[in-house]
Amino acid sequence: MKERVYLFDTTLRDGAQTTGVDFSLHDKVVIAKMLDKLGVDYIEGGYPGANPLDTAFFAKDQGLSSRFAAFGMTKRAGVSASNDPGVASLLDAKSDTITFVAKSWDFHVHTALGCTLEENLDGIRESITLAVSRGREAILDCEHFFDGYKANPDYALACARTALEAGARWVVLCDTNGGTLPEEIGRITTEVAKTVPGDHLGIHAHDDTGNAVANSLAAIRAGARHIQGTLNGLGERCGNANLVTLIPIFKLKPELADHYEIGVGDGALATLTQVSRTFDELLNRQPRRQAPFVGAAAFATKAGIHASAVLKDPRTYEHVPPESVGNRRQVLVSTQAGKSNVVAELERLGITIARDDPRLARLLETVKDKEAQGYAYEGADASFFLLAQSVLGRVPEYFKVERFKVNVERRHNAMGDLVTFSEATVKVVVDGEELISAAEGDGPVNALDRALRKDLGRYQRHIEKLRLSDFRVRIFEGGTDAVTRVLVESTDETGESWTTVGVSPNIIDASFQALTDSIVYKLMREGVRA
Repeated sequence: MKERVYLFDTTLRDGAQTTGVDFSLHDKVVIAKMLDKLGVDYIEGGYPGANPLDTAFFAKDQGLSSRFAAFGMTKRAGVSASNDPGVASLLDAKSDTITFVAKSWDFHVHTALGCTLEENLDGIRESITLAVSRGREAILDCEHFFDGYKANPDYALACARTALEAGARWVVLCDTNGGTLPEEIGRITTEVAKTVPGDHLGIHAHDDTGNAVANSLAAIRAGARHIQGTLNGLGERCGNANLVTLIPIFKLKPELADHYEIGVGDGALATLTQVSRTFDELLNRQPRRQAPFVGAAAFATKAGIHASAVLKDPRTYEHVPPESVGNRRQVLVSTQAGKSNVVAELERLGITIARDDPRLARLLETVKDKEAQGYAYEGADASFFLLAQSVLGRVPEYFKVERFKVNVERRHNAMGDLVTFSEATVKVVVDGEELISAAEGDGPVNALDRALRKDLGRYQRHIEKLRLSDFRVRIFEGGTDAVTRVLVESTDETGESWTTVGVSPNIIDASFQALTDSIVYKLMREGVRA
C-alpha cells in the first residue's frame, strides 16, 4: 500500500516575500482557487493581523476543498496565549489550520527573541494547545531547524517534541537559510523521525544552494510525509521548493510513484503547464523556458541528430511524455537543425512536404542564413510558418508597404508637463490603391502598430480586434551599432496568440518586420484570399 505525502502550498505567504511580487486581494482569491483545483492538500493564505490585505483575505470562508491555513507567530514571552494579539488574529481568521512559526535555534531565541529557551518552549506549547482546544488543526514551522540542530540538537528536538505533545498535526523542519545539503537533510530528518513520527513530520526547504527540491525528496526518503513549497519556486532570496517540479516527480517517477501518493490526480497533472504559465502571466513575469517539466524548452530538441532520434522514438531524449504535464514536444528550427527538425516543425504547423522535395533543402539553408543574420525561430512559430510558406511559394501579397515614418518628440504639453510624443505614418498599397494612415501612440512601436492596422482596405475587418500583447527586445551583437532582434506577441479576439520576429540594426525597422508578419499570419490563418 502506498504511503500518503501531503503537499502544503505557501505561495500566498512565503511566495509573497519574492522581490517584485505583490499580490492583490483578487490575486490571492484567484490563485487559491487555482491551487484548490490542482489538488494540493493545504493552501497557506497569508498572515492575518500582519497587514490589512491578509486580514481581509481571512475575513470570510474562501470555500476551498483544500485546507486553508493562516500563518503567524507563537505567543510572545510574558503574556498568555489567550491574551496575545497575534494569536487572537489567527483564531479569528476563517481558516481550517493555523501554522505557527517558532524559533528552534537557540542562537535565535537568545538574539532575535531575547527570551529564555524555556519561555520559547512555553510559547510553542501554549499556542498549539489553545488552537487545538478551539477546534483548529495546528502546525508548527520550526524555523532554522537544521542550523539549530547542528548547533544544539537537544534543544531543536525539544521544540519539535513540545509541539507534537501539545497536539500539533505536523511538525515542519525548516531549512530557513537554505544552506543545508541533501545528505545533511536526510541524516538529520532520520534522527528527528525517532522523536516525531514520519506521519507528523514535514519539510520546508529554500533554494539558496539550488537544492530545495532535492532536499524535500531527501526528507521524504528519511521519513517525512509533508512537503511545503510554492508555485514555480517563488519565494524570498532564491525561492522555495518548487511544487511544479515536485508534483510530476511524485506522479511520474517510478521510484516515488510506486511508493507514495499525493492529492494531485492525473487529470490535474495534465493541467500543470497551464497552471504554471497562467500564474506567471498573473504576476506579469516571463515564464522560465528551461523550467523542468513545464518550460517551453523542457521537451524541445535542437540538434539534428537528437531530433531524428526523437522522431523515431520520443523516449530517446524524453524522460516523461510531455502531454502528461500538459506540455508539448517541440523540434526546433535552428542553425543546428537537420531535415528531421524542419519536417517535424512543418508538420506541427500543418504544412505538408515530402522529405525528398528539393524545396526542403532550400528552406533549411534559408533558415540557417536567417539565423546567421540574427533571426531566431525557436520562439516565433508564426514567422517560421510564413518563411516556410514563402519558400514554398504560398504567401499571398495582401498589401505592399511603400514607406513608413516615425516621429518621436519631447516637449511640454498644455499643462506644462514634459512629455514624449510619438507619431507614425504608413503608406501601403492594397489592390493597386495607395492608402496612407497616421496614428499616435504611447511609444514609437505602439504608434507604428496603430498606423499599420488603421486602414488596410478590404482586409481591415479581419484585423480590427488584433492587438499587440507582448514586445521583447534582444541584442544579437553588442555595441551602439548592435543588431536588434524584436519578438512581438499578438493576440486576436479569440484569445489565440502567436509570436513573430524581426531583425535589424534599427529597432523600429525590426519591430515593423515583426508587426507586418503578424498581420500576414493572421490573414493567412483565416484563409483570406488576396
